Amino acid sequence: MEEFEIALYPGDGIGIDVTREAVRVLDAVQELEGGFILKKTTFSWGVDYWKEHGTVVPANFIETLRPFDAILLGAVGWPELIPDHITLAPLVEIRQTFDQYACVRPSRLFPGLKSVLSDKGPADIDLVVIRENSEGEYVNNGGRLKQGMPDEVAVQTAIHTRRGVERVLRYGFEIARTRAKKLTMITKSNAQRFSYVLWDEILAEIASDYPDVAADRQHCDAAVMNFVRMPEAFDVVVASNLFGDLLTDLGGIIGGGLGLAPSTNTNPDRSFPSMFEPVHGSAPDIAGQGVANPIAAILSASMMLDHLELVGAAARIREAVESTLAAGHKTPDLGGNLTTTEMTDCVLECLAS
Repeated sequence: MEEFEIALYPGDGIGIDVTREAVRVLDAVQELEGGFILKKTTFSWGVDYWKEHGTVVPANFIETLRPFDAILLGAVGWPELIPDHITLAPLVEIRQTFDQYACVRPSRLFPGLKSVLSDKGPADIDLVVIRENSEGEYVNNGGRLKQGMPDEVAVQTAIHTRRGVERVLRYGFEIARTRAKKLTMITKSNAQRFSYVLWDEILAEIASDYPDVAADRQHCDAAVMNFVRMPEAFDVVVASNLFGDLLTDLGGIIGGGLGLAPSTNTNPDRSFPSMFEPVHGSAPDIAGQGVANPIAAILSASMMLDHLELVGAAARIREAVESTLAAGHKTPDLGGNLTTTEMTDCVLECLAS
């Protein structure tokens, strides 16, 4: 019997609501499939922890998480109480310290759902964005001079390393080999002449190592347009930290909504735990009301099982979600009236069958 240590970090707002539902599905598939045990430990970090301690996580949170096999995150943030850059700082530290350099965010329109793109259906929207997650624009590299004064200066410098760019591109090529064998790299080398010319050069250098994968590149502004105009042209998309962040929100929307969009923060060599989370935010305005869509969190949990090489259990969850949506079961964000718990109940019914 395989055992895995899972850290649950529900976070804030609807993160707590959807993590609870994802755990229900994990418990059910563990019982149905057998052969493995998920030993879960919950960490109640976030705005409530901040109210009591003055920080959103304890000082030793990295060392606390280090022994786990995986981390399942809900969502963090409560902007009315704490600035977002404070609540998000632990997540960035987790990603960088645990070298979770590949953020994988699929965008797929499930049968039974409509996209905001009126002339596109499920056959047109099935792509995955791989976002470089450890460096780029989100490295805390810079500072502010004369803060609060009229002549204040703020400098934020992105860091792009040959090692970081090459490894995420190679990871993207390997994923492309399991799909439609097409990779598109997102750049802005016409304006960012140092960092993104480096990206262009590395793609040109390594593409020949993957002769079975067609590789091209687009500038980020063109990619935004083409995600809307012709999403069917994309299969695997590799982008820097910032560009990947922006494109995946758009990908989530054209794929039916952020309530359906899962993601991973992956350490591919498994030297540290990987983290799995829905793309959506904490949405404090609807927290605890029972209207949040749990599907993104449930699909993130299935991606966690894939990473743990529990592929049968992971596939069973995905199939149950697909059957649930195809049957017309929907939460309010999808035009339905099911509560968060009722939506999960439908997934559990399909899981059992």
